[in-house]
Amino acid sequence: MAVRVCVYCASVEPIAPHYPALAAEVGRGIAARGWELVSGGGRRSMMGAVAGAARAGGARTTGVIPRSMVEREWADHESDELLVTETMRERKALMEAHADAFLALPGGIGTCEELFEVWTSGYLGLHDKPVVLLDPDGHWTGLLDWVRGLHERGFVQAEALARLVVATDVAAALDACAGSPGLVRAPTG
Repeated sequence: MAVRVCVYCASVEPIAPHYPALAAEVGRGIAARGWELVSGGGRRSMMGAVAGAARAGGARTTGVIPRSMVEREWADHESDELLVTETMRERKALMEAHADAFLALPGGIGTCEELFEVWTSGYLGLHDKPVVLLDPDGHWTGLLDWVRGLHERGFVQAEALARLVVATDVAAALDACAGSPGLVRAPTG
């Protein structure tokens, strides 16, 4: 079965070149598995790299982007399907509806916001799709430490932490998207 992976990542420039390279590796990995990519529909930075590499490998790509970003000429018009929404909230809902798994790569506040929404909704039982964080270089260490601190103070349940899979390499992250057992969950302490 083809897994439709929704990838959250940076769409800003400039960033260190190893981040778009990581995104391209993810795109190639999605294509090599015969899967599909769902993305934010942008053509820049990591977002453009993951979509371009996925397409180059033969994967179907679906981009979801707000009209205001299309008007700024940020859209990836090469997507196999480009869905245009009116709002960011509509964008996230469509991305979630089109995905079987969620994979967050290094990114900024937008990536954090998307990650937290799908992570929380999964913990609340609103979906049972894998939520995976790819962190090969410690980009997310501070965030994970903070969330573990919230757990230690009683604000985050262990079950919520266990809902997030943290991977340090692309193959493990994609295995987690497929729901492979025995993967490392976010540690609680």
